[in-house]
Amino acid sequence: MAEEKRPSLVDCNCRAVRQAARFVTNIYDRHLAPSGLRISQFGILAVLKHKGPLTINELAAELVIDRTTLGRNILPIEREGLIAVKPSPIDRRSKELHLTAAGEKRYREARKYWLEAQNQFESAFGSKRTADLRALLQSLVASGIETVEETALH
Repeated sequence: MAEEKRPSLVDCNCRAVRQAARFVTNIYDRHLAPSGLRISQFGILAVLKHKGPLTINELAAELVIDRTTLGRNILPIEREGLIAVKPSPIDRRSKELHLTAAGEKRYREARKYWLEAQNQFESAFGSKRTADLRALLQSLVASGIETVEETALH
């Protein structure tokens, strides 16, 4: 009987995706450095710019990030006055994140650096491969694969 091939560390899907994420994050962080933002912070400003005020839970779901990590990313941009945390008009116990005028200005200034990163990535990786990769990653997030924590909640 043939021995079943066991996956090795180089076959680990999580490892490959995390390595790629760190690699791409470094590209964007380098480009965004003159704006004083990291890609994680720019992403928060971009979502609030395009979706309007969101609760912390809504923003965490939109970014596919846990609340603790989101909280660490929010603190510096809140201190800088780029976002404001306000009670929700619907449920005063819930807090909403709002993009401030200073945050919108910083977002507009940083967007040119973000576009440079987009262009560098696409030039190096190819337009079609970039679009295919983005579609593949978006379909992965939308796939409905649940984490252990999510499964336990059901």
